[in-house]
Amino acid sequence: MKRILPFLVILLLWSCDGPSVNKEDLHRLNGYWEISEVEFPDGSIKEYGMNTSIDFIQLKENKGYRKKMKPQFDGTYDTSKDVESFEVSNINETCTLRYKNEFSEWEEKLVQLDSVSFSVINQEGVTYKYKRFEPIKIPQ
Repeated sequence: MKRILPFLVILLLWSCDGPSVNKEDLHRLNGYWEISEVEFPDGSIKEYGMNTSIDFIQLKENKGYRKKMKPQFDGTYDTSKDVESFEVSNINETCTLRYKNEFSEWEEKLVQLDSVSFSVINQEGVTYKYKRFEPIKIPQ
């Protein structure tokens, strides 16, 4: 057992090394997303059930925007006029979303991304987890 433990520790550290998000997968950010949970630096978690607003993200050639949308029962969306523009940069093999508007600047590190979910961590250490939005279909 003593011989196996160091090998397992080295294997664990080696598997954690490297980028968690490939630049080739960034196109998966495009679409409608809803927040599923928020994890705070103290370890506490806030889970979200149903959301009244969702995010629409559009990204092309490392530049994009995020916009708040409110899904309607008829399948349409009400949209706000507020748009958060961002750029994707690759710093130390980490994809970072850099936001800038007339009031402030901030960044979020993209820590996980696949076709149905993604998560980011902000500068305060808060992790936001998103899942792909699926509209509720009401039979007519």
